[in-house]
Amino acid sequence: MDTIWTFMKKNYKLLLLIVAVSAVLWSFKPKFKTEDPEKDRILLDAIVSVLEVYHYNPATINDNFSKNVFENFIDALDPSKRFFIESDIREFKNFEYEIDDMIQARNLSFFNLVYERLQKRMNEAKVIYRALNDKPFNFNLDESINIDSDKIEFSKNYNELKNRWRLQIKLSTLASIVDKEKLEDEKKAKDPNYVVKPFDQLEKESREAAIKNLDDYFDFVSDLDREDWFEVYLNSIVTQFDPHTFYFAPEEKEKFDISMSGKLEGIGARLQKKNDNTEISELISGGPAWKNKELEPGDIVLKVAQGNGEPVDVVGMRLDDVVKKIKGPKGTEVRLTVKKTDGTIKVIRLVRDIVEIEETYAKSSIIEKNGRKFGLIHLPKFYIDFENDDNRDAAKDVEAEVLKLKKAGVEGIVMDLRDNGGGSLKTVVDITGLFIDQGPVVQVKSSGHKKDVLSDHNNKVQWNGPLVVLQNNFSASASEIFAAAIQDYKRGIILGSKQSFGKGTVQNVFDLNQLKTKFNFNFNMGALKTTTQKFYRVNGGSTQLEGVTSDVVFPDRYTYIKIGERDEKKALQWDKIDPANYQETNSISNFASVVANSQKRVIENPQFKLIDQNAKWINDRKDESTVSLKMDKFITEQKNIEEATKKFKEITKYKNSLNINHLADENELIKKDPNFAQKRKDWFDAISKDAYIDEAVNVLSEIKSPTFNKGTTAKKPKLVVKS
Repeated sequence: MDTIWTFMKKNYKLLLLIVAVSAVLWSFKPKFKTEDPEKDRILLDAIVSVLEVYHYNPATINDNFSKNVFENFIDALDPSKRFFIESDIREFKNFEYEIDDMIQARNLSFFNLVYERLQKRMNEAKVIYRALNDKPFNFNLDESINIDSDKIEFSKNYNELKNRWRLQIKLSTLASIVDKEKLEDEKKAKDPNYVVKPFDQLEKESREAAIKNLDDYFDFVSDLDREDWFEVYLNSIVTQFDPHTFYFAPEEKEKFDISMSGKLEGIGARLQKKNDNTEISELISGGPAWKNKELEPGDIVLKVAQGNGEPVDVVGMRLDDVVKKIKGPKGTEVRLTVKKTDGTIKVIRLVRDIVEIEETYAKSSIIEKNGRKFGLIHLPKFYIDFENDDNRDAAKDVEAEVLKLKKAGVEGIVMDLRDNGGGSLKTVVDITGLFIDQGPVVQVKSSGHKKDVLSDHNNKVQWNGPLVVLQNNFSASASEIFAAAIQDYKRGIILGSKQSFGKGTVQNVFDLNQLKTKFNFNFNMGALKTTTQKFYRVNGGSTQLEGVTSDVVFPDRYTYIKIGERDEKKALQWDKIDPANYQETNSISNFASVVANSQKRVIENPQFKLIDQNAKWINDRKDESTVSLKMDKFITEQKNIEEATKKFKEITKYKNSLNINHLADENELIKKDPNFAQKRKDWFDAISKDAYIDEAVNVLSEIKSPTFNKGTTAKKPKLVVKS
């Protein structure tokens, strides 16, 4: 993923968006707590103990490990090199090869030094950038800025650091001015009587907006305390074992569980920080707040009370603390004192309930083309409720969608796993079983142990018709297990990027609170997600680093950029094991011709040609990182870029000929829930502009499946023994 970050740094507009958050890549929870160094020592000791016992391939904690932690930590705190200066780094380097010994001795001296220096430098940075609001910038000077922090060193001294901040804010201001001038010209063209704002006014507005963006960022950062930065340090350590080992503080573990289950207990409102206030940004369909209809987006939460308890003023409180007060067990009451958009104050009583986050779950639609009907299933992740097996999960939901599509009479199904980063191992085994007869799905192996074969034991095939799997560079882990199994069984055709992400490892989440007796503590230690196994295809190969190679390769904007596990420094190596005892299906009698025809269409398709040209252009520009800050040069550079990319705008104008419809069981929900209806409309609009889904439907329409009987109960496919 380092390459994606590098690519973003090359694009100055993307940089303007990400630079403000880059210093806290691993910090999620602004809060204020009393410091407890002993707690930190115990936490570090417990984490290392777990890793040494349970990790698939424990790292050797030596000087090389120490050096990597050092680099990782400094880069995580200051990736854009806008806080520390060279003298800081020289001082820190005294510890570069000592961190391994400090970990063993539970010594936090290095962390304490860096943390305290960071706080000092951040306070100095606020003084630096705010002083830049005093006078306008001179855009006649022939200056430039290198926006790739990998190509620059830390500032030699304080004056050089000040200049670095000046150049960054000047770039933000300049980019904003150019955009504003275009808008002014457009307004003048529409209305000859419109009075165009003078340059000085545009400069002032743009400069003040740049300063305001930094104020907002530092307001967020100022709420972070020592414990938050210590989590960054811990993750600088644990990610040296492999990229997918990660420490979750208690609140982060809760968020992880919510993301995996798609459920939470609360009122069903999304909140955002706005200055010192907490604002309602969105109501989740079906939640208590949505049903109540009194709370609205834009309302400012002033106070929160539990049941009949005394209200607590939440103005100025960190966002996560407000969220904790509003969330609570199902059936309990919370009272919100809110300021409405018209200025009135209102107290709203809400009873908490289970809230489902609809975006987490599988969804399907019916696609018609040339008078034929096909199904599309979009699965964002392989979700599961770890606390309750009876609750909904990805396997149950996908099965339900398959049955609905089968009832609707579709002739083939597209399983869209693009951008699906994985999830539950159990659910992917169960989902694969919907499309194959009973048999092995994936092999897993712990270090030094025999392999285990995870199989589908249900001989009922829910869908035996034509099947296509869509994947891309960001389809990972469980997505790769599914695609690999479908490919090895020759059950369907894989379409997408040249290869998927390449994550072939299994993680378990270890509750650190199980160690309370051993380490003698009485606080919530959170959890550690650690790599415990590698998984292998049923043919014995591994998706680690290599991913799943698509049968038909589609170009995308990342075609020529390194993306995936193979780009991770600490990724485990590829290997292979013996194949499992499995049998290929006879589901596609014309596999070779379908693949050849599809690849020919892709090569000749004007939309895919344009996407490929855009990918090449992005790759060609990846090393260009210097931006002029002289007005005329900057405008010329941007015009050249706009001219070069003008043709690529046609990519977004693409429209396919697919007719997309929702399933019958969604009719009532669409009628009574405008929010749900809008989300479905947005999804259908996206499908109508998707060349990849269009080609997936073309592939489905060509597949000849001797085992498929449309509209009847699925029969077991004929099997061929695979030696």
